[in-house]
Amino acid sequence: MKKLVAERTSLIDASGIRKVFALAAELKDPVNFSIGQPDFDVPEPLKQEAIKAIEAGLNRYSQTAGEKDFQDEIAARMSAEFGWDHPAVLVTSGVSGGLLLAFMALIDPGDEVIMTDPYFVMYKHVVHLVGGKCVFVDAYPDFGLPVEGIANAITDKTKMIIVNSPCNPTGLVYPEEQIKALAQIARDKDVLVLTDEIYEQFCYDGPCASIANHHEKVLLMRGFSKSYAMTGWRLAYVAAPASLRPVIEEMTKIQQYTFVCAPTPFQRAALAALDYDVSDLVANYAVKRDLLYEGLKHDFELTKPGGAFYAFVKAPGGSATEFVTDAIKNNVLIIPGNVFSEKDTHFRISFATTDEKIRQGVEILRRLL
Repeated sequence: MKKLVAERTSLIDASGIRKVFALAAELKDPVNFSIGQPDFDVPEPLKQEAIKAIEAGLNRYSQTAGEKDFQDEIAARMSAEFGWDHPAVLVTSGVSGGLLLAFMALIDPGDEVIMTDPYFVMYKHVVHLVGGKCVFVDAYPDFGLPVEGIANAITDKTKMIIVNSPCNPTGLVYPEEQIKALAQIARDKDVLVLTDEIYEQFCYDGPCASIANHHEKVLLMRGFSKSYAMTGWRLAYVAAPASLRPVIEEMTKIQQYTFVCAPTPFQRAALAALDYDVSDLVANYAVKRDLLYEGLKHDFELTKPGGAFYAFVKAPGGSATEFVTDAIKNNVLIIPGNVFSEKDTHFRISFATTDEKIRQGVEILRRLL
């Protein structure tokens, strides 16, 4: 019988996060530390913007690259923040959509993509899907940006370096001096940097440094899913200096034949979101971060998260898979580290849940010791 399924599907696996997320539906009132989804809803004024857009009939395709006024506003903000003249902008269906478009536009079979280990789960699998090779640079045990390791990993096959700060799964925010050092290396080696800044508003101990301030050859990705709880609305953008406009144009061309465009009415809400203050929501998450960290630090080995809403915790006994299995049996859903890493020594906690659930989950995890 002729084989039906494409060979490329063997290069990826179903997300371990989604497997645990599905398991959550089978458990009775679990402590769900598994999914990276805010526990608050879309702010009411932003909902109303989407409703108004729908009722006004803005339900058709937008331009492939996004509604012009939305693009123009993003471009103006990029110019103000980074000093870019006439930046290129593409509105995408989530940062995930932007990543897929970037990888398809840039990576040829055999090209190398440098990323730290641990890494966001999608990077590895989509790089493999388009025929690229992942080059992992170990960031254990403290998960800081391994600048020297990245420098040593660059070869003539290196197509890009991926930077993710604040980081999923570790919650680390890279300090400015590390970002500057990496930017210097990328400039010297003439390597493009893709910076994934989906969590850029979730910074608890001061502002987050962006490599876009220090390197011109950069693709910047930001979105609305996390800061405004628009996970189901699929809205983000990719921005770059004018020198990388040809890359954005190729990504736009691919979007035309894949996603077509990002959801039109939600672009109106996202435009309003650019001026919406989420500092109170972020402050609430700083409290959650402290609640989790203070609850675990005496019994578990973990680095204090500086951003996002994750902690990457060393598993007692050495096997994260075994510890996660025990935790799930005790109604706590966490993700084994091998979903995000070439190692299986840690587990990820998402503290995007209620304070009460955090207290409950901390107590159960401590009992499991």
